[in-house]
Amino acid sequence: MSKDSYHVAVVGATGAVGVEMLQCLAQRGFPVGKLSALASARSAGKSLDFGDKKVTVEELTADSFAGVDIALFSAGSSLSAEFGPHAVEAGATVIDNSSAFRMDDSVPLVIPEVNPQAAREHKGIIANPNCTTIVTLMGLYPLHREFGVKRIVASSYQAVSGSGAQGIAELKEQVDLLAKGEHQVHPNIYPRQIAFNVIPIVETITENGYTKEEMKMQNEGRKIMDHADFQASTTCVRVPVYRSHAVAVSGEFEKTITVDYAREVLEASPGLEVMDDREHALFPTPLDSTNKDDCLVGRLRSDLVFDNGLSFFIVGDQVRKGAALNAVQIAELLVS
Repeated sequence: MSKDSYHVAVVGATGAVGVEMLQCLAQRGFPVGKLSALASARSAGKSLDFGDKKVTVEELTADSFAGVDIALFSAGSSLSAEFGPHAVEAGATVIDNSSAFRMDDSVPLVIPEVNPQAAREHKGIIANPNCTTIVTLMGLYPLHREFGVKRIVASSYQAVSGSGAQGIAELKEQVDLLAKGEHQVHPNIYPRQIAFNVIPIVETITENGYTKEEMKMQNEGRKIMDHADFQASTTCVRVPVYRSHAVAVSGEFEKTITVDYAREVLEASPGLEVMDDREHALFPTPLDSTNKDDCLVGRLRSDLVFDNGLSFFIVGDQVRKGAALNAVQIAELLVS
């Protein structure tokens, strides 16, 4: 796929990730010759910003992909499963942000800084990993490449924007009510009050007691790193933060790993910024990574439980690098 400009479709263009995809395409100068912004019938006719231009939203149908070269999907797994094949049949390459195709053996699961070669092995569809997996592997994979990761224990601190615009609205509403002296709020999106609280993410618990969200770290990590023996014990938690996920990771490695050597490896890794100033207690926070392309890693220290172990803390904007930017970077691989 190599030409001067491309017909790009963004499916789910009015959602948080869809809007971010439009921003990333414009900001990174992707060679868009024609842009189709697709969404539900109720959003058709709306106007969205695309750089210094405006684009009108069109209704998503099975016939929306005529002439489309690349289709960026962020409309949920059911719509991806329904309309993704229509896009491929029309000749487009689909880059899908949902979970619909991630564990399909015929579909590459790609983080461009980790396994860019996999993007060229697609059969019409390329999957974007889970946002927490992306943020974690941005720090873990460079260490794996150098030291060989065996297993990790991880805890994620996931922002409410991971639940979409409604998660942000619920947190804001609850904070406003409590600040006005209300003593009780009525959760809607979340099972418990999210304001001034943290909530284990337990939407779907599997037979082993872990949730589907928690198992993604191991299952997707194995596929992306091509590492069938990788093990991950993960606890996912929703926190009262608007944007950007954080993950605390303790890993065990095959080779001897030191903090200084690990820092050198991480500092040389693309898409990653080391923020690890012990003297001034300067370490990454979600606010530091919000609206940034790079993930930030710090709190580097030898793990006290694992042999050849290292613990670290990594943050990343899950709407951007954890979703929209990663998809656009995959598109850049296809046209490079």
